[in-house]
Amino acid sequence: MIPKILGVLNITPDSFSDGGSNVIPEVALQRAHEMIKEGADIIDVGGESTRPGSLSISLEEERRRVEPVLRALNGLPVSIDTQKPEIAEMALDMGALMVNDVGGLRNASMFDLVVERAPTICVMHMQGTPATMQLAPHYDDVVGEVFGELEKTANHLLEKGLPANKVWLDPGIGFGKDDEHNLALIKDLSTLVGKGFPVLIGVSRKGFLGRVTGEEEPLRRLPASIAVQCIAQAQGVHAIRTHDVRETRQAAMMLRALS
Repeated sequence: MIPKILGVLNITPDSFSDGGSNVIPEVALQRAHEMIKEGADIIDVGGESTRPGSLSISLEEERRRVEPVLRALNGLPVSIDTQKPEIAEMALDMGALMVNDVGGLRNASMFDLVVERAPTICVMHMQGTPATMQLAPHYDDVVGEVFGELEKTANHLLEKGLPANKVWLDPGIGFGKDDEHNLALIKDLSTLVGKGFPVLIGVSRKGFLGRVTGEEEPLRRLPASIAVQCIAQAQGVHAIRTHDVRETRQAAMMLRALS
């Protein structure tokens, strides 16, 4: 199976590798169509940077950034990457098929919205907040704790009536984890897959790849990103979130052919 591919479309001035690239709706629309041609199944639109150390922006600012882009993308398969239920509701009203919540539905209003509207929901694990998550991440058992928290939230959604195939789980690589934590989670993704829910992995251009390989420039971390994505695919992940759609899809196709 070739995993679903989510193409990253950041509508932010400060994301770590592509900040400012897609803030104009016409440019964002062009990039979205490019990613669809390259093989993206879903365009993941985000208006707030969640890089380590980033601060939350206001609801009004996030709305100002994403609303015109969502209007431009009308008719395309869109996911909204947000922690704010108001933004998620707006996106769903405008045709978004999926909510990607890096806050892991810790916001009760977001949980209630997802239960009411029943979109596909990606629940990501994050220890702390983007502003603080990398200061001193700690786990006694990172695999057991991260996967256990995700399974608990997923089962809560099932109890509320959402079908398992609409509840995606993301271990949140780089979100409140050090390099050893990240590597341990990646090595054991098959355990999370075994919980019975679709699993999404997002490692594209992330900082731990640079620390492992010595590559400081995010745009030059594609080989490392592909390596991890292939390892994840081999363990049965359902979806890959990436900035580099064409290259990711080609690698996924080759791995399927060789499996």
